Amino acid sequence: MEPRARNTGENIRFSREVSEEAGIEVSSALLTSKPYEERRAYATARKLWPEVEIVSASTPMTLDEYVDSIGDARLVIDMLVGALQRLMIYPEQGFMIIQPVPTNVLEAYERLCRAGSTSRLLTTDVPSA
Repeated sequence: MEPRARNTGENIRFSREVSEEAGIEVSSALLTSKPYEERRAYATARKLWPEVEIVSASTPMTLDEYVDSIGDARLVIDMLVGALQRLMIYPEQGFMIIQPVPTNVLEAYERLCRAGSTSRLLTTDVPSA
């Protein structure tokens, strides 16, 4: 257990340190996260702990079930848009490995940004048409 982490990167880095200090050789790690954060958690772990096999998982649920669990469809869409933005910009900042983003997903992201789903973006820059 590692209680100091404030974000996914710190959680992985500190967990790695705890394992090394305890003399535990880690060959694989299971990451659990929110459903929409699986790829980001995976990409972060692959960057920070490349020699370990990473499995990323979340509670299996449909989008409708997730929206129902949050209770706010607009917030869920904004969270998805923000998560995708991070997946696209964090590799160039050195926080994670590059993950391919299909063209149709990028186009949907841009449409959602233009439609105002921007509350979870890191900047106020909205992709242009």
